[in-house]
Amino acid sequence: MKKQILSLLLFAMTMTAGAQNIQVHYDFGRNIYTVEESNRQKVTITLEQFKADKWGSWYYFVDVDLSSHFTESAYTEISREFNLGKQSPFAAHVEYDGGLSRNGSFQQSALLGAAYNGHTADFSKTWSVQLLYKQYFKSYDNTHAYASAQLTGVWGLNFFNNKLRFAGFIDFWRGEKANNHGCLVILSEPQLWYNFTEHFSVGTEWEFSNNFVYNSDPESTKTFFWNPTLAVKWNF
Repeated sequence: MKKQILSLLLFAMTMTAGAQNIQVHYDFGRNIYTVEESNRQKVTITLEQFKADKWGSWYYFVDVDLSSHFTESAYTEISREFNLGKQSPFAAHVEYDGGLSRNGSFQQSALLGAAYNGHTADFSKTWSVQLLYKQYFKSYDNTHAYASAQLTGVWGLNFFNNKLRFAGFIDFWRGEKANNHGCLVILSEPQLWYNFTEHFSVGTEWEFSNNFVYNSDPESTKTFFWNPTLAVKWNF
């Protein structure tokens, strides 16, 4: 689970000074790809928070992957946006991505660029497009620093009197394979939530990726994976 839904934050920015939720996802990826994803964890807890102020907004999330015996990893993304004018849909975007795992760490990166954010008059539809320079850092053995770029699209749709919400994102960025050859990484995580109350929701997230998931099978060349989850969410 790379990141959660920015479109929710765009809606929240107009309605309140801050928004926070916690999600628990049960991941079926290891059941689908028993060999290729044999090390994938089945339970992820996500905490995310958004806070708007007069200059723009802060956003962060933390994904904590759990096994039956350990906290396997914690991955975070922290971003800051600065509004470029009171009525302008454009914002400057600064971001840090990184984290730790039981066996080491994630390769850290910093991103800088611009965002275009929009919504319908009633905020039932929201969208965002970000174009970012991405700098990877040497974070552990067998990694090295290199420059990249990322294009992100985000969408959100409320319907059935806000009982259902369909939202998601898609990222495109330049990654590098183990042989240091460049590759296009694609990651998308659409979510569908049914809101039982203003606080409690049940839903699913489907992660689609290419050149993103680590393939544990040395004889497999598979790069595309689909990892669905079943999830609950509590909005504070």
